Amino acid sequence: MTETINKVNIFKQIMGEYPTGVTIVTTMDAEGTPAGLTVNSFASVSLDPLIVLWSIDKKVSSLNAFMEAEGFAVHTLATDQIDACWAFAGKEADRFSKVNWKVSENGLPVITDSLGTLECKMIQQIDAGDHVILLGEIIELKKADKNPLLYYNRNIAPIPANWPEK
Repeated sequence: MTETINKVNIFKQIMGEYPTGVTIVTTMDAEGTPAGLTVNSFASVSLDPLIVLWSIDKKVSSLNAFMEAEGFAVHTLATDQIDACWAFAGKEADRFSKVNWKVSENGLPVITDSLGTLECKMIQQIDAGDHVILLGEIIELKKADKNPLLYYNRNIAPIPANWPEK
């Protein structure tokens, strides 16, 4: 048991020290109420067709909303969205009051000032330990001319000033 706990702690340290981008994933629940959470377990899967994945903890309050949804929207966050990131990472009930958002033509809650928005049709759900992996085919996307927000060691920040330009 102690060895398992030690491995889990080392795993958390390794993953926490692996820099990623930051996203908020949103959907509508069965009653038409928006649901969303901050996610860093996001990745591209395929270019043909365009497919992405992310994972959701089975213990989060919005699990049923995502499991029953026909789609979801992934928002890659920009440096001016730090407050949104923390609002959707917490347990606050009215997260959407902290962001500018609208319902898209696809019926998804879309945060309007994100770096990038990927509206997806749910194509698969995979049970994976204490999480579920959700795969979506992109049906609409847009990108703003902004700088990305990064996640590292349980903190978020912009790309360092000395980072090479595009």
